[in-house]
Amino acid sequence: MTIEENEKRLAYLKNIVLNMPELPGSYQFYDKERTIIYVGKAKKLKSRVSTYLHKEVDRYKTKVLVSKIYDISYTVVKTEEDALLLENSLIKKYNPRYNVLLKDGKTYPSICVTNEYFPRVYRTRQINKKYGTYFGPFPHISSMYNVLELIKKTYKPRSCRQPITKEGVKQHKYRPCLEYHIHNCDGCCIGKQSYEDYQENIRQAKEILKGNTREMSNRLYNKMLEESSLLHFEEAERLKQRYLLLQEFVSKSEVVSHTIEDVDVFSITDDELQKHAFINYIHVKNGTINQSFTYEYKRKLEESDEDLLLQAIPEIRDRFNSTAKEIIVPFEMDWRLKDAEFFIPQRGDKKHLLELSEMNGKQYKFDRLKQAEKLNPEQKQTRLMKELQLKLGLPKLPYHIECFDNSNISGTDAVAGCVVYKGMKPARKDYRKYNIKTVIGPDDYASMQEVVRRRYGRMIEEGESLPDLIITDGGKGQMDIVKEVVVGELNLQIPIAGLAKDDRHRTNELLYGWPPQVVGLKSDSELFHALTQIQNEVHRYAIAFHRDKRSKSALHSELDEIKGIGKKTQESLLKSLKSVRNIKVATPEQLATIIGSAKGKIVYDYFHQSDDEKLNA
Repeated sequence: MTIEENEKRLAYLKNIVLNMPELPGSYQFYDKERTIIYVGKAKKLKSRVSTYLHKEVDRYKTKVLVSKIYDISYTVVKTEEDALLLENSLIKKYNPRYNVLLKDGKTYPSICVTNEYFPRVYRTRQINKKYGTYFGPFPHISSMYNVLELIKKTYKPRSCRQPITKEGVKQHKYRPCLEYHIHNCDGCCIGKQSYEDYQENIRQAKEILKGNTREMSNRLYNKMLEESSLLHFEEAERLKQRYLLLQEFVSKSEVVSHTIEDVDVFSITDDELQKHAFINYIHVKNGTINQSFTYEYKRKLEESDEDLLLQAIPEIRDRFNSTAKEIIVPFEMDWRLKDAEFFIPQRGDKKHLLELSEMNGKQYKFDRLKQAEKLNPEQKQTRLMKELQLKLGLPKLPYHIECFDNSNISGTDAVAGCVVYKGMKPARKDYRKYNIKTVIGPDDYASMQEVVRRRYGRMIEEGESLPDLIITDGGKGQMDIVKEVVVGELNLQIPIAGLAKDDRHRTNELLYGWPPQVVGLKSDSELFHALTQIQNEVHRYAIAFHRDKRSKSALHSELDEIKGIGKKTQESLLKSLKSVRNIKVATPEQLATIIGSAKGKIVYDYFHQSDDEKLNA
C-alpha cells in the first residue's frame, strides 16, 4: 500500500468515526475482503473508536490491527449491559481474528437430558442444544459419574436408545429390556411407569444437576412425612431411600456456607509472559459448590484482565445457564451486567470462595504447563529464557549463558571454573578449567579478572561466538570487577548479572544493572531455581577441579623428590602398590620385582634413610 492509499484509507475511516454517536454499542472492524477482524464494545462509541485512529497507538499488536482496517460498522444499544452482551454474541458468531481466543476444553464431558417423550440422561462430549438440555462441562470426571450414579439410583431414567412414542406405548410395541428386570428401570416403555411420574423424576433430576440439592432434599423429606402420615408406607419408604441417597451425595460435596444461596465466583490468573490467562469459575448453590471450571484465554491485543473477565463472564454464565444475582470478582469492574451485581469480598466465606477460585486457576495453569512441557521438553527452557529476558530487559534471548567461580585454600592451588549453558541446559563440552597463573595469595577478585580476561580474550582471538549473558557467583563486587575487564578492557557489551548469597551462604537475590539493583524474583519460582542450579553447577565444577589438583599434588609430591625415579617408574609403582604408603613399607624384593633391583634399591634406600640423609642426598 502506498502512502497516498493509506492516507485515503485513514481519511475514510475517520469520516465514519466523525459521524458515530456518543452512545453505548458494539463496533466491528473489517479488512480488505470485508471480513470482520475485530469486535469491540463501548459506553460511548465515538470516543472509544476514535482512540484507534486519532492518536498514536503505543502497542505493536494494536498498530497491526489498525493497519488492516478498511471499514467500520457499529450497532447502537440502550445500555452498556446490552453492549457487552451484543459484543459477546457477535464474537461467538464471527470468531474475529484479533479478538481474545478462548482455548476451550472441548474434551471435557457434559450431561445431557434429552428432549424425547421419555428423556434419557447420559454423558457426552458433543454439544448440540437441539437434542436436549446440557449441564456441565465437568472438569473432574469422578464428580460427573457421582451425579449420574445418584440420578440413576434415585430416579431410574431409561438407558435404552430406542425411540419411544406415546402411540407406541399405547399399542404395546415395546418389550422390556434387562434393565427393567434388574430393577434399574421402572418400565416406562410398557406402561408400568406413567408419563407424569417419569417427567416429575426428570424434573427433579434437572434440579440436582442445577445444584439445588438442599431444596430437593427438603422436598423429599416433607413428602416422605406426608406419605407416612397418610399410612402410605411403601411410598414413604421409596422416598426415604431417595432422601438418604441425596443426603449421602450432599455430604460428599464441599459445603461453603449455608447462608450463601446462589453466587458466581470468577478469578483470573496470568502466565509469566502475559500471553495467556486462566479464568476460573465457581458456582455456589444453596451453600454448596456444584460447578468449578477453568477456561484458558489467549490474548490477541494485550487485553487487560478486566477486558478478559468482561468477555468471559457473560459467555461462561451462558454456558452454565447461571442466573445468579451476585458475581464475586477480584477487582473493580467498570461495566455492569443485567440482573446481576459485581461484588469484591474483603473477608468471610465469600473471600474464602474467591481465594479458592484463585487457587484452582493457579493449579490449572501449573497442570497445563507441566503437560505441555512433558510433550515438548524444549518449551520449558524457551519459557525460562523469555522470562529471564523480560526480567532483565535484555536485548535478545539469553540462549548462551556463562558463569564463573574460583576455588583455593589460602591461595594455594588456586583454580577457576567456567560453566556454559545453552538453551538453559548445561553444555559440558564447552566447560573450561583454569589454573590461576598471575595471582599470588587468596585474591578472588584478581583471580576472577585473570580468568575472564583469558576466557574472552581467547574467544575474540579465535572468532568464537560470545555469550548473551554472564552470571557471576557473587554480588556487586564480583560484577564490578568482571565489568572492568569485559567492558573496560575488551570493549564488549555483554550483559552481566550477579547471584548474591545471604549470611547462611544461600542464594537469595538476583542483581542486574549499573549500579546493580535487586531484580524482583520469587525465591520459589522456576526461574530462580534454574539460576541457582547454574550457580551450584559452577561451584561444584570449580571445587571438583581444585580437589583433583590438590589430590594429584599430594599423591606425587614425595615420589617426585627421589632422584633417578622418573614418571613412568612412579606410574608402575602406583599401579602395582596403589599408594605411596604401600611403597614405603615394601621390601626390596617387592620393589625389584616391579621396577628392577637397581631402581628398587634407590626407592627403598630413600624411604629408609633419615631426614638428614635425605637433605644431604
